[in-house]
Order: sequence, then C-alpha cells, then structure tokens
Amino acid sequence: MSQGSVTTPTTPYRAIARACQYTLEEKRSLFHTYLFPVQTREQALAHVEQLRIEQPGATHYCWAYLLGPADQPRSQAFNDDGEPSGTAGKPMLHVLTQRGAGDCLAVVVRIFGGIKLGAGGLVRAYGGAVSQALDCAEWRDVTPISEVTIRIPFADEERVRHCLDPLEATILNVTYDQEVHLNIAVPSGALNALKERVQHLTSGRFGWEV
Repeated sequence: MSQGSVTTPTTPYRAIARACQYTLEEKRSLFHTYLFPVQTREQALAHVEQLRIEQPGATHYCWAYLLGPADQPRSQAFNDDGEPSGTAGKPMLHVLTQRGAGDCLAVVVRIFGGIKLGAGGLVRAYGGAVSQALDCAEWRDVTPISEVTIRIPFADEERVRHCLDPLEATILNVTYDQEVHLNIAVPSGALNALKERVQHLTSGRFGWEV
C-alpha cells in the first residue's frame, strides 16, 4: 500500500460523475472493475469493504484511489491485495493519473481462471481493466472552492459585496457585532485576487481567515 498528500488544489480538474462497472476477461480470469467518485479515504475503503461483502470468494480485491486533481492529488493510495508487489494497485493508480481521473476510486475484483498471467500479464490486465472502465465513465468538471471569513468596517460592506460577483464568490453567512463578518465561498484560484480587492477597498482595515 502507498499513500501521499500535497496541498489543496486551486485550479479546475476532471473527475468521474458517477459509479460505473466494466469486466475484462483475460485467460479465463475475470477482472470486475468498479469506479466510484470519492472525496475521502474513508469513503474509498467503505466501497472496497462493500464489494468484499457483495462478492465473497473472489481471489483478489485490488484498489487505487486519487483524491483531488489527478496531476496534484491531495491524497492517493493503492493496494495489491495479495497479488505480486507492483502488479495490480500501482498500475491501476498509474492509469487513473494518466487519464486525469480525479476524486476516483478504482477497485478490481479478480476471479482467478486457473491460468497464471505472470507479472507483465497482471500489470497489463489490471491497468487495462481500469483504462477500459474509464472509457465507459461519465465525467464532470470540478472547481475547487475555499471558504473565507472577512471582517470589515460597516462603512466598507457595500463596496466589498460589489466586488464578489466578478470573482464568482458567494456570501454564505453575515453576522454583525463591532464589525461585519462575511463568510464567503470563493473559487480557490481567486482567493488572492479577493484578498487584494478587499485590502484595496478597506485601505487595509480588514481581517482574513481561511
């Protein structure tokens, strides 16, 4: 098994829109391949365990996932589940990365057909099964969103509100005490631009918490 993590994505990326399934047959072995959209490691592992319950007695339940954009995932992992090291989960993850399948879990449930494939054959079978499943998938574009709370003087509220639309930012909540607290959802790639505009409009009289 392998894991890793990086920073939160800021640019739009592709992800699969809904779960799908594909079966590859290779020398009598069946490679039942399942793709799931996932947001967390816990969601991914829950899908794997559910397949173990739904399809008991399979030879292997190999998996790989990417969370976030495929070219800069915030987390990724794979598991060979008893297959020779590097012949199942790793090529599955490689295909997800190369095909740009963000926020995606791939699970391959193998039913052994009695003929050994060898290391090269396993790599081709597991990678090919995921690639062909992705050919059947529906896709969607994901725009990463950040949430920020801005504290500003009352006199600056209207000007700050007017600067939000061009950045596709949305006010989630407003509270008033000694200052105005604006809780805002904004595309992550526009965070710096929003901060610069608020700084200009308030002459630096603002608080900022992401």
